[in-house]
Amino acid sequence: MEWTDTRARRVLRRLFDAGVSSADPRRVLAAHLPERPKGRCVVVGAGKASALMAQAVEEAWPDVPLSGVVVTRYGHAAATRQIEVVEAAHPVPDENSERAARRILAAVQGLGPDDLVLALISGGGSSLLALPVEGVTLADKRAVNRLLLASGADIGLMNAVRRRLSAIKGGKLAAAAAPARVVTLAISDVPGDDPLTIASGPTVPVGAEEPDIGAFVARVAGDLPAHLVPLLAGSGGGTPREGERLDYRLIATPVLALRAAAEAARAEGLTPVILGDALEGEARELGTAMAGIARSVRRHGEPAAPPAVLLSGGETTVSIGNGPAGRGGRNTAFLLGMLIALKGDPGIWALAGDTDGIDGTEDAAGAIVAPDSWQRALAAGLDPAAVLARHDSYSLFEAVGDLVVTGPTLTNVNDLRAILIAG
Repeated sequence: MEWTDTRARRVLRRLFDAGVSSADPRRVLAAHLPERPKGRCVVVGAGKASALMAQAVEEAWPDVPLSGVVVTRYGHAAATRQIEVVEAAHPVPDENSERAARRILAAVQGLGPDDLVLALISGGGSSLLALPVEGVTLADKRAVNRLLLASGADIGLMNAVRRRLSAIKGGKLAAAAAPARVVTLAISDVPGDDPLTIASGPTVPVGAEEPDIGAFVARVAGDLPAHLVPLLAGSGGGTPREGERLDYRLIATPVLALRAAAEAARAEGLTPVILGDALEGEARELGTAMAGIARSVRRHGEPAAPPAVLLSGGETTVSIGNGPAGRGGRNTAFLLGMLIALKGDPGIWALAGDTDGIDGTEDAAGAIVAPDSWQRALAAGLDPAAVLARHDSYSLFEAVGDLVVTGPTLTNVNDLRAILIAG
């Protein structure tokens, strides 16, 4: 069957949807639940998927009395009967983020050894669960968050900084729940699925593996509130408290999403090649590199003969600096870098999107690049290189009609990129 533009776009969307569906809490959470507790069951959580995870707990345990509260991003709520869902801001925390964190800490107080705390953790939890340590204000945390977002820092460093300023992250939530049993059910949105990095690890004690944030602090010290510099420059390490047990269960991950997309690709007659679930780096540069790999497939049949699809996950960065900034996230920046490198190379289509349905702060998951995207951009009076330089990738794909809009998916296993090479 011929690979028309319509067919290629339809297949790419099917692959993306398969990856998202593999991380739907209603499909995967029940299998990871622990045995029912003898005592109380308190459900707490934070992240873009936490509300749907709470709904999934209620569906799986209809006969278990539940209580508790979870916090999710505005517009990401799901219907629950026993577990309260509150909404707060992302990616920069607001007053609801702080109120939610205080309520979650209060919910786990006074529990006994026969009680169970189910912690539902997913990406986005760092800003949604914002409770500053003594001497730090929410305004301070917002200022630091903005510096982090503009710096191009990777997620590990960002969350290490957030833990340093938090009264709930880095295992402090689990410590507050003692002596109750704490079981964490997590959806990973980070390279390597590091529990300490997912939502800054509210149930994971900080150890010697904590990233060094000294270079970041030195670079932005002039822009930081002065009283935060010594706090961030100090030691952020720690060890688990005596008697703490870490029961941390990953229920969905980026690699599982890629495998689901690969299975869907085979059903469409494509040879899938999974390049990795933890690709990082500057978004535009990775887009350029991926264009080169796609050309190698088309021209030389390496690393697979067409028709094939290159699949990858991970979280790239967009370093904005002090220059102009338009609209767009890392997925549209990746695709614009790829578009510029391909310049209309025939037989290559690509989709890149955030599995939570929101690329950066925009209302699209990502976009699609097609062989004619270059010419359509020029016909619209757009200079792709100039658009990329001013960080306005969303606007270009909006102008040519190539945005991928899903709405909030209520899950989050990071970005999913699929590059289809027809031949």
